[in-house]
Amino acid sequence: MELNSLRPALGSTKNRKRIGRGIGSGHGKTATKGHKGQKARSGGSIKPGFEGGQMPLQRRLPKRGFRPLDRNEYVLINLQQLDVFEAGSCVDREAMNAKGLLKKSNLPVKVLANGDITKALTIKADKFSKSAIEKIQAVGGKIEGASAC
Repeated sequence: MELNSLRPALGSTKNRKRIGRGIGSGHGKTATKGHKGQKARSGGSIKPGFEGGQMPLQRRLPKRGFRPLDRNEYVLINLQQLDVFEAGSCVDREAMNAKGLLKKSNLPVKVLANGDITKALTIKADKFSKSAIEKIQAVGGKIEGASAC
């Protein structure tokens, strides 16, 4: 076997339709384009979404919402949710995840001041609201960064 003798398998290739090559070819005269009209003309194509001059769907529907590309997304934890931990315990990402408080465990954690905290806890999170810091320190708790306990 030599490279110059290789051929495609029988039936795997098909001849190209040669249009506009005379009436005898079966694809002559209008060259398979039908009679007249925009689609029969040279360069005549209709853009995707064109509805014959009617207001297109993408312009009829209202614009809604905006999602900034540089937005920082956090898992939000309220102080009342942290009240399930024992007094004096260290509350970090693993402890919150074990109690089922984190919906998305891959996002950073932010602690908010919604509700009250009654126990002194050492809380480690990525971010805290100012009022959450005040409430935690008021009951004798500590605030630390995101490193493990």
